[in-house]
Amino acid sequence: MATENSTDDTDLADWAEALQEQKASDASMTDVKPGGVLSGDSSTHFTSSDRSDASMQDINMVLDIPVQLSVELGRTKVPIKHILQLGQGSVVELDALAGEPMDVLVNGYLIAQGEVVVVNDKFGIRLTDVVTPSERLKRVSRG
Repeated sequence: MATENSTDDTDLADWAEALQEQKASDASMTDVKPGGVLSGDSSTHFTSSDRSDASMQDINMVLDIPVQLSVELGRTKVPIKHILQLGQGSVVELDALAGEPMDVLVNGYLIAQGEVVVVNDKFGIRLTDVVTPSERLKRVSRG
């Protein structure tokens, strides 16, 4: 129990720190002078290092966003009347075959497949096939 509370406190501290950084970033944006390429002010020039620094900052902000990672054993469709009849000891047949790779999902989108392993008396998954980033984008745009 104490471990969960300390983890929650650490997560809250991380969020608080991220919010402070965002506020500082927003405050610094108010100091920006009007002008630039569209206003005809030729004194403002952007270099490739400025763009790469900005994109690195954007990427770093995204890296700390929590997402839901889940592993799916299988699926099935059943009528509500069967759900209401479920009780302790009931067995629900899934569409997956024994030994078949399990789907690894992030926020409901397939990112990989893997096999079940046991690590320190806990279940885990060893990734056997990872969906390429381009294929992930295709699937997201279709869905």
